[in-house]
Amino acid sequence: MATTKKTASKAIAPKIAVSKKSAPKLVVAIKDVAAKDIKSKKFVGTVVGDKMDKTIVVKTESVRIHEKYHKRYVISKKYKVHDEKNQYKIGDSVVFVSCRPMSKDKKWRVLYA
Repeated sequence: MATTKKTASKAIAPKIAVSKKSAPKLVVAIKDVAAKDIKSKKFVGTVVGDKMDKTIVVKTESVRIHEKYHKRYVISKKYKVHDEKNQYKIGDSVVFVSCRPMSKDKKWRVLYA
């Protein structure tokens, strides 16, 4: 019986030398990026559900044009939106923006006028 010896090939990562002088520049660059004002996208929609506490379901509609047939068609999407004041009811028009995730599905919050 012939046995073969298996050798594990390990990828050797290049070592990057970081001097003490270059490290603070990196930290400053990260802080500058975090300090920038991140613009969140605004959506307008209609409330289709308000049975949850501090959460409403908002339906948005947008018109798209088919690439081949050039026909217009409506795309609708539902979002779960945080409504802190429980102010909006079914049928109301709502403006909402993105925010940090509050739950698995809820990543939007209402802009109050």
